[in-house]
Amino acid sequence: MQYRFVGRTGLRISTVSLGGWLTYGGSVDGASSFPIFRRAAASGINFIDLADVYSNGNAERVFGAFLRDWQSGEGRRSDFVISSKVYWGMGKGPNDRGLSRKHIMESCEASLKRLGTDYLDLYFCHRYDTEVPLAETVRAMEDLVAAGKVLHWGTSVWEAEQIRSGMELSRVHHGYGTVVEQPRYNLLDRHIEASVVPACLELGVGIVVWSPLAQGLLTGKYNDGIPAGSRGAQTAWLERELTPSNLERIREFCVLAAESGLKPGQLALKWALDQPGITSVIMGATDEAQVVENAAAAVAEVDAAVYRRLDELFPA
Repeated sequence: MQYRFVGRTGLRISTVSLGGWLTYGGSVDGASSFPIFRRAAASGINFIDLADVYSNGNAERVFGAFLRDWQSGEGRRSDFVISSKVYWGMGKGPNDRGLSRKHIMESCEASLKRLGTDYLDLYFCHRYDTEVPLAETVRAMEDLVAAGKVLHWGTSVWEAEQIRSGMELSRVHHGYGTVVEQPRYNLLDRHIEASVVPACLELGVGIVVWSPLAQGLLTGKYNDGIPAGSRGAQTAWLERELTPSNLERIREFCVLAAESGLKPGQLALKWALDQPGITSVIMGATDEAQVVENAAAAVAEVDAAVYRRLDELFPA
């Protein structure tokens, strides 16, 4: 495994990380999650990306139970860089969603309780809230850092100018500001290269990306149809990208991966890691074998000619 600093901080995270969206506490029950977490740790993965809304809090509960089990042996809380997020609704009340000071403070406390820890290494604003003054949001996040409940805060799916504005407000209040952005990014969706990446590079903001495998499309699993029980069969998430044109490109991509001695998913992850500004790629895993296969992407070697061909296949 390799490790990179998160933006301008001294915090190091694994270049391949483990995310809990739609898996732990959801499609993967608690008992089945523990071996996956242990395999991730054994593979050198230290960054675990969660959110309060993942499986309605159950992803945090499951990892919290694992963390207690981990610490009951030889493990330490400090072995992991744990993140959570705030924005989406966790109740039916008028203050149970968004980025108001009230919701941020209460959501952080709830996440800490579910995880059974005193602090979060990273805490993300899960979207931008157009209904709350940005100054209120920034001040709340900075106060959590000052209180020691959050070590660093970040944003997720914010536009470049929103990140810039948040940073400017942090400086007004003598804060440190956001240190990391978490956007969607993969070979099929390179939109962040136009403005988000340049802004993050300028401001010293790290980038940890979700969906680096395009919800599994870039593993080749949909090349010959939609497998029963797959995400494509159960949700509408893939409808926009599961097109004949994309599948033709992905089939060619899979051939290129094989010629490079890699699995398609490994090549997709390594490509993302080798793009400017990228700190880590967040992968999902439903079993130990997926963890091992994807973690190997961190140290894969890819010829520059392969990347040139990928730019032709998947132009920005």
